[in-house]
Amino acid sequence: MPGAVRVAAAQIEAGQDVAENLAACLRVIDAAAEQRAQLVVLPEFCNHLSWYASRAQAHERATRPGDEFLTAIAERARRHGIWIKINLTHAHPDGTTGGTNFLFDPAGEIVGTCDKQTLMGAENDFLEPGATVGPVVDTPLGRIGMYACMEGVLNEVARGLALRGAQVLLNSLNSFALDEADLHIPVRAAENKVWVVAANKVGPLLPRDELPAIAARLGVPPEWLHGAGESQIVAPDGTVVAKAPRTGEAVIVADIDPVQADDKRRPDGTDIFASRRPALYGPIGAAPVGRQRPPGAPSLPVAVVRDIALLSEAVAKGAQLIVLPATDSVPTYGPDQAAPHHANPADTSVPTSGPDRATPHHANSGGGGVVTSGSDCAARCHAISGVLAGSGAHVVTVIDGEGVVIGADGVVARQPRIHGGPGTEVVPVDLEWGRLAVIAGDDALYPETFRLAALLDADVVAVPYDAQEDWELALGLPERAAENRLNLVVATPLGQPAAILAMTPDFTLWTKWEGPFTGRISTPVRTDIPAGAAYGAAEVAPAQAANRLVSRNTDLVDGRPWRLVDALIR
Repeated sequence: MPGAVRVAAAQIEAGQDVAENLAACLRVIDAAAEQRAQLVVLPEFCNHLSWYASRAQAHERATRPGDEFLTAIAERARRHGIWIKINLTHAHPDGTTGGTNFLFDPAGEIVGTCDKQTLMGAENDFLEPGATVGPVVDTPLGRIGMYACMEGVLNEVARGLALRGAQVLLNSLNSFALDEADLHIPVRAAENKVWVVAANKVGPLLPRDELPAIAARLGVPPEWLHGAGESQIVAPDGTVVAKAPRTGEAVIVADIDPVQADDKRRPDGTDIFASRRPALYGPIGAAPVGRQRPPGAPSLPVAVVRDIALLSEAVAKGAQLIVLPATDSVPTYGPDQAAPHHANPADTSVPTSGPDRATPHHANSGGGGVVTSGSDCAARCHAISGVLAGSGAHVVTVIDGEGVVIGADGVVARQPRIHGGPGTEVVPVDLEWGRLAVIAGDDALYPETFRLAALLDADVVAVPYDAQEDWELALGLPERAAENRLNLVVATPLGQPAAILAMTPDFTLWTKWEGPFTGRISTPVRTDIPAGAAYGAAEVAPAQAANRLVSRNTDLVDGRPWRLVDALIR
């Protein structure tokens, strides 16, 4: 039981001068020790920019066992009696070069190492991905796991470490993306209920003298090619307890209690790890086959309706996919009764980012036979399908604990509950505009469910959901959209905020973007629907779900470390 532990995250600028980079590392280690930190985390690639002329040059300039760089870090650990986590370009004795994490103990001994499993863009030209999972190191401070940068943009590495018992995850970054600090870093803490200590770079991430020319060639302002800073320490509920500034060398500290990470319960008592269903997650560990379907429609008008009386208005406004929360309280109408007609609802949706919305694309009803159901479900479905007559629209909701897709002719698809229910797989349905998956209720709590939907080439996911903790809507569902390139339509009870999360065409790095580069790479275009607002609408982009290439040779779905996910699927 370690009790309170003081941890630090240090951000530095690292260029091509290895001696200067080492001096910066030692300087922030000293600063952390002055603040009585017991553990300090440094950024990724601390010894050299991740920019090389060739694979051979990367190997030549990498650190080696027992060299001056590693020896100096070890000496500082001994001098201060401090734990140090650092990431370096490292030359292994077998001739390979990795993006290697090192954990030094207070005696200066290396007690844990691992290579980055998912490489980002040009890193694939210079480095070899890790071939084994990283260790969970049992220390007097708690159980520690390590990962680096792009590994935290996907869920599998951090998830695997947490499932293997890690209480504190140490993330070293080399990133100019603002959505690291806004989304990817804190969500890994919240979704696994662990502590995360993350250290990012500042300053140019490319050679300073070449930066203007590279920026001009890419069409990106030079300042966006600097490390984004905002190193942070995050609690198991997703609260950022300490954060560094956007620019400048800095050291932040916080006192944490690693034992808090052993409690995996939600407010309702559900253990989010014990309730997983690993036997159903097997496809995550299968070799990638690439997307097997053509892209969906360029745009799709969608709506969230939280008052059944407004359903007809959503249809009249052209929504082709309408998501409702669970319909236990939905009034039913007889076969000769029309649903009540209301005046046009005020558009209470609040677009918070993204381009102007495109002209609505009207899709025809998808195929699939009508599924019979029990009388209660039949009455509700009949009421809903009657409103949809002649529109080609579909409604997704939850009836009797089961996700249902309803068209003008009745129920066209069902999604049994997977977690805590009889479901055994995600069951997508093909509609005129693309492929729809339904992830309802507690199924939406698990990153694995959305990964399965992405592996089935879903374009849009309807999410009728009842959140229990703030992070689930603020971080969890936006990350499910971001890490899988999925459009999400999230319908919650009226007293909670809801959201529509759309994919943007401005995604793949080093390609021409339609809009200006904003520093956010995978964050979805978000339309928030405030608590108390019964209606919200927006456009999503089914076609954009087909583009998962965040950078050259780095695919968000196929680039997952599928060989190393035993902790997730066993």
